Amino acid sequence: MRQSQTLIPTLREVPSDAEIKSHQLLVRAGFIRQTASGVYSYLPLGKKVLRKVEEIVRQEMDKAGANEMLMPALQPAELWKETGRWNTFGPELMRMHDRHNREFALGATHEEVITSLVRDEVSSYKKLPINLYQIQTKFRDEKRPRFGLLRGREFIMKDAYSFHDSFESLDEGYQKMYAAYSNIFKRCGLNFRAVIADSGAMGGKDTHEFMVLSEVGEDTIAYSDSSDYAANIEMAPVLNNYTKQVEAFKELKMVETPTQKTMQEVADYLGHSLEKGLKSIMFKVDDQLVLVVTRGDHEVNDIKLKNLNQASDVELATEEETRAALGAGFGSLGPVDIEDKVEVVADYAVAAAVNVSCGANKDGYHYINVNPDRDFKINNYADLRFIQEGDASPDGKGEIKFAKGIEVGHVFKLGKLYADKLGASFLDDQGKSQTMIMGCYGIGVSRTAASIVEQYNDDKGINWPIAVAPFHVHLLSVNAKNDEQKQFADELYQKLIAKGIEVLYDDRKERAGVKFADSDLIGIPFRITVGKRANEGYVEFKYRSTGEQEDIHEATIIGKLSSLLK
Repeated sequence: MRQSQTLIPTLREVPSDAEIKSHQLLVRAGFIRQTASGVYSYLPLGKKVLRKVEEIVRQEMDKAGANEMLMPALQPAELWKETGRWNTFGPELMRMHDRHNREFALGATHEEVITSLVRDEVSSYKKLPINLYQIQTKFRDEKRPRFGLLRGREFIMKDAYSFHDSFESLDEGYQKMYAAYSNIFKRCGLNFRAVIADSGAMGGKDTHEFMVLSEVGEDTIAYSDSSDYAANIEMAPVLNNYTKQVEAFKELKMVETPTQKTMQEVADYLGHSLEKGLKSIMFKVDDQLVLVVTRGDHEVNDIKLKNLNQASDVELATEEETRAALGAGFGSLGPVDIEDKVEVVADYAVAAAVNVSCGANKDGYHYINVNPDRDFKINNYADLRFIQEGDASPDGKGEIKFAKGIEVGHVFKLGKLYADKLGASFLDDQGKSQTMIMGCYGIGVSRTAASIVEQYNDDKGINWPIAVAPFHVHLLSVNAKNDEQKQFADELYQKLIAKGIEVLYDDRKERAGVKFADSDLIGIPFRITVGKRANEGYVEFKYRSTGEQEDIHEATIIGKLSSLLK
């Protein structure tokens, strides 16, 4: 591709609205342009990178036995209403009406469409298992689009769906997808971890997220410093290994805490550590009020609360709802003298508490010397807190450390959730009707491209791995007005193309400094510069990843590149 004949609008200044490296560099290097908030056009270089990522995805999916297809982005509301997700998916689902006032959604995901399709076309166990996938644009009305391609309202995704006649078959298919995803992200050159995760609005269980390690990641990964254990912080269990202190129970007393609201303020005022206080927070769990009690230095994990209750929705109760139930506002709540007004659950650590403080359910007052069982009863003890750095690893090996990660892939065991609701069944080998069992597997293609840039950049620009680079070689003619250099570069360009080497040829009538700066910014792995030694048959060969450069003769270029590209 001749650079003079394509659209690569590079910028010298960092865009004011770009907060992270991938957003800044993809805009500055001319890969993308914003059309609307969270909506981007992929310019020629950006499209080439996407195609490279997509090809890796296709190769590994096909190798794993999946079959590519394409489903509509426009989905009838009736399908979503059959599964109940029309009302539960949330405001991220983009909804609309056609001219006949029929309701539709722009596809955020395709469980409903694929399940209805397979339901109508597959009726026998002989056609199972089957795995179908597509690479397509998805739409989600993000409340706050940010970070360029990492969180947009329109994005490119690979989504796959497998259908099985047994859970054993699902387990086998899941492992194939897990292995395929690991291969995909390795081939993209990414430093990633597969972590235990929550299925969220997708439903189902047994799910892993593939996380690219990055400080700009919006997810926190909890991992062991002594094993390969890794989980999303929301899903990492905390071992129940608390030891109750040997200490005589003291007399329960109510004390005034006139202006203290936060746990730290109360602890400082009463002269004890955060650990010696109990935190009580009111939640609505499927519209039922539940008071959750944890140790003062711990944070309630609402995902664990949701899973404990097998609930569809968990949210904080309002102060008005809290006052109506317990007679006090935030900062003064506690489990003493609840008298069955609301359900009370507590984290395992609370059972080991001795002579601690808690809210008195009276504004401006707290109890001191509170002890479980003696002073209050708990309906249910469970693991309800977020794991912390330094906690024992759930697998019993080492301690927990934290890292930030960008989610680029997610694999789910959906089970019978969608098949039950949409009536997807098959006849088994005994002629009996059985419900299909499903798996679901997604990769953010555009997000993967951005994640690569987050891990592969320097102060000059992007540094693409060979497998996903828009071109293999950036060929520069230093002086386009010099006939000898121009002819040499033109002939070399044709030779490289003939050998199947992907070349971006900077034949623009620009200063050498501009060409070099643009080349570093764009980040193609190898640069060949035709300059003063063209009359000798020599060019300058530069490695973008290291900055190392050398003069080589044109006769050795093809062989050298062929070896490097292997």
